[in-house]
Amino acid sequence: MTAPVLAAVAWPYANGPRHIGHVSGFGVPSDIFARYMRMSGHDVLMVSGTDEHGTPIVVQAEKEGLTPQQTADKYHRMIVKDLRGLGLSYDLFTRTGTGNHARVTQDVFTSLHRNGYVVAQTAQGAISPSTGRTLPDRYVEGTCPICGYDGARGDQCDSCGNQLDPIDLINPRSKINGETPEFRETEHYFLDLPALAGALTGWLDQRTDWRPNVLNFSRNLIEDLRPRPITRDIDWGVVVPLDGWRDAPMKRFYVWFDAVIGYLSASVEWAVRSGDPDAWRRWWSDPGARSYYFMGKDNIVFHSVIWPGILLGHNGQGDKGGEPGAFGELDLPSEVVSSEFLTMSGSKFSTSRGTVIYVRQFLEEFGPDALRYFISVAGPENQDADFTWDEFVRRVNTELANEWGNLVNRSLSMAHKNIGAIPAAGELQPVDVALLEAAETAFATVGEALSRNRVKAAITEAMRIVTLGNRYLSETEPWKLKDDPSRRETVLHTVLQVVSDCNTLLTPFLPHSSQLVFEALGGHGVWAALPEIREVSEEGREDYPVLMGDYALEQARWARQPIRPGVPLQKPSPLFTKLEESLGETGPEWAPIQQG
Repeated sequence: MTAPVLAAVAWPYANGPRHIGHVSGFGVPSDIFARYMRMSGHDVLMVSGTDEHGTPIVVQAEKEGLTPQQTADKYHRMIVKDLRGLGLSYDLFTRTGTGNHARVTQDVFTSLHRNGYVVAQTAQGAISPSTGRTLPDRYVEGTCPICGYDGARGDQCDSCGNQLDPIDLINPRSKINGETPEFRETEHYFLDLPALAGALTGWLDQRTDWRPNVLNFSRNLIEDLRPRPITRDIDWGVVVPLDGWRDAPMKRFYVWFDAVIGYLSASVEWAVRSGDPDAWRRWWSDPGARSYYFMGKDNIVFHSVIWPGILLGHNGQGDKGGEPGAFGELDLPSEVVSSEFLTMSGSKFSTSRGTVIYVRQFLEEFGPDALRYFISVAGPENQDADFTWDEFVRRVNTELANEWGNLVNRSLSMAHKNIGAIPAAGELQPVDVALLEAAETAFATVGEALSRNRVKAAITEAMRIVTLGNRYLSETEPWKLKDDPSRRETVLHTVLQVVSDCNTLLTPFLPHSSQLVFEALGGHGVWAALPEIREVSEEGREDYPVLMGDYALEQARWARQPIRPGVPLQKPSPLFTKLEESLGETGPEWAPIQQG
């Protein structure tokens, strides 16, 4: 029996539309993995949502003259549409502004508090002099006191990896407006990470199959753990469920604390919406379940140290002991899958700097599979990758259109013209057998790479089979076999079987076009299911959209699907449209290449 698989995907802030740098880290890689796992027979639960609390939302609301709630509502709806357009197959993409999320967050906190893993302490909080509002740690930058890096954040230094507090920084400044923050004493609750360090170390020592950059970074963090604040002086967020705090107008949970708990709360919400309130336990309390967390590299610490620490504290498994909390003993992450940054001409995607390409504009002009393909084959899997328009044009034209699209069109056109249906195969020759064996072997090779989140290796191998298919057609020349119809039909049957195989291999990467190829080969029904936008309700608030889907209905399976002779074929339409070469030199009007 295949293990349940949780795909827990980082939560995008609801303070603006998503750009392609965002989805290259958390979106497309997680969907490729989830789709492959479903095709392999695993029971997958893929969850996430918009992160709607904290200062980022408040700052954006002030810019637009909206309330934080209006801002979260606006961008949540926008992000849901973008991710639906990209075909990300969430079982539930929700939001942290729900009553369910607040209850789950408060229950986890209560369990941590009862077990002694959260403690009240006074601290020096960074305050904006112009607004009087607390500045989150990540909104304070300065020089690292340890390594001297002039770009360290108030929570950690990305250069040396050390945990920091804003007051530690040399020459601190606000990322919002550049002013020097004031530091005032204030009381907050802290997660007692030192009391969890031993358990975290023991757990990390067992993670032998993680990406080296994630594992090494996480181990370094364990060496210098300090208590970390989980509350903030702000009026926008989840209320702290303790006397003296519950009614405090300016005390809420720190956004990072409630955001990571969102993986659990989204699973609980999905279970309720699916009609079985306890169904989430299969992915959280089963020793055989596997959980994979997807994010960009700037979020590693929250998923490889802090979230596991919260889970250990909730379970009562740190130095202070304790009892499992409200949700019973919860499973820790099986793997943290971190991507590097997608850059544009060497600069990290940044709305403020103007180096940004929004998902919506990209989808409207080029469609989802072109973007999904680029991220898969040239994205920031193990190192920063640079997006350029000329490379995008080259990939689409030479690989998607000339290789894959050409193989589909040539083989289907010849079969339609000469037979009108999928032909039967006669006696196979060695050249036929070699191609068929290569295609069938690729299922194991590509599947093994996808199971380890090696997306580039996986799609490279799939495209190698596509190239072999085109080479086979060039060598066998079925268009010259009019006087030998039996051999011609054998060749066309062989290549159509390989087209079907390649379509299956490419389905996790290209779900939209794979549905078209499935139908072109005579298939009926849903091959690769797509997410749906559903309006849902919750007591006390307006209806809001979520992403869900009926993925159990899809027919895609990770194995060769033998084609059936006699199935009628229609004249195919081009699978991908070639792009103008000039686009690589100028970029589109909405994202032109900056000259000079």
